[in-house]
Amino acid sequence: MTSLFDEPAEGGTDGVDPGAPLAVRMRPHSLDEVVGQSHLLGPRAPLRRLVEADEPMSLVLYGPPGTGKTTLAHVISLATKRQFVQLSALDAGVKEVRAVISSAKRELTYAGRRTVLFIDEVHRFSKTQQDSLLSAVEDRIVSLVAATTENPFFSVVGPLLSRSLVLALQPLSDDDVRAVLRRALTSERGLAGAVTLAAEAEEHLVRVAGGDARKALTALESGAGAARAAGSGEIDLATLETAVAQAAVRYDRQGDAHYDVASALIKSIRGSDVDAALHYLARMVVAGEDPRFIARRLVIAASEDIGMADPTALQTAVAAAEAVAFIGMPEGHFPLAQAVVHLATAPKSNAVTVAIGESVADVRSGLAGAVPPALRDAHYAGAKKLGHGRTYVYPHDAPEGIVAQQYPPDALVGRDYYRPTGRGAEAGIGARLAKLRAILRRAR
Repeated sequence: MTSLFDEPAEGGTDGVDPGAPLAVRMRPHSLDEVVGQSHLLGPRAPLRRLVEADEPMSLVLYGPPGTGKTTLAHVISLATKRQFVQLSALDAGVKEVRAVISSAKRELTYAGRRTVLFIDEVHRFSKTQQDSLLSAVEDRIVSLVAATTENPFFSVVGPLLSRSLVLALQPLSDDDVRAVLRRALTSERGLAGAVTLAAEAEEHLVRVAGGDARKALTALESGAGAARAAGSGEIDLATLETAVAQAAVRYDRQGDAHYDVASALIKSIRGSDVDAALHYLARMVVAGEDPRFIARRLVIAASEDIGMADPTALQTAVAAAEAVAFIGMPEGHFPLAQAVVHLATAPKSNAVTVAIGESVADVRSGLAGAVPPALRDAHYAGAKKLGHGRTYVYPHDAPEGIVAQQYPPDALVGRDYYRPTGRGAEAGIGARLAKLRAILRRAR
């Protein structure tokens, strides 16, 4: 599936201006030409059913740049033979919206033709501007297709959402981007076989695209121009790098380098080398690594290598993961970098890792035992007859909020799993833990 293109000009092959950008020329003309988004466009998927049945509809398309929001709006208008009108929330106001609605009313009244109103970046519309659409959407004077890169449940007013079907678009897969590139190389609307693309150059294009078909096609067109200028019929890696001014990163997301760079990132964080950690993060970002993979590794490192030496490290890592999911890339590299800096410069401790590792090993080896009677559930009928909870002492009734009583099974009494270091916040935790254990074990 292709990306956020302007409506094509008339003329040329299939009505497309041959001088238009490659991304415009390669925009799909039908649902069957669309690559990706199978969850929306499969044989029984909701969007295909709506379009093929030519049902009145209003949609909110939510997804990252380059996933085909504008393309889908245009294909919907072609498939349903409706008038297509596009507005951008960047430069359109209530006046422009009302003018489109008036025109749509005339078109419906005198020609019996409905209008698809596509509004790009609808999240930039104010509440008043969004409210101005409500009656036209409610009365089905226009079929609204609103595109946004922001979560619509936060950025679009409730009444408009309730009148629309919200569809989430996903970034294109690497195979989807390859399909788009290969089609552009051979299509009469595209490069018509004038150049070929070396395998290494194709992989570089897929990486730099990051799931964005528009970016991939723009880079391909630039590479084709550079190859022609050099008198070559092939776009090789060196030509492509020069054309798009982005060096190929020696990084294979499916091979050893993927794991080597990820390992180097975590080990640099563990070793408190913030500069090296940022370098490896940059390599992963530039190579188009899935930001969710990076975020997951950072969340793990926050507990595995820092733990209670800086309890806020985990909060930062989780916040970075949520931020990446919310804003996407490329801006998502900012919260990822913040998390890397926090984790690399934080005091380190693997005490939590050692504690859970030893406790799991003991359980797996059979070192467990019965739960002490005082701790057993005493809320069901007959529990008191069994003596459950009878000797339990409620800690909040004690002056210090802690009482001497046995919590672990008999086989584990006196066993210390968590042994805090003297680094960071664990120094204070260690002192408090010694006092806690001294009180708890008076009963033994």
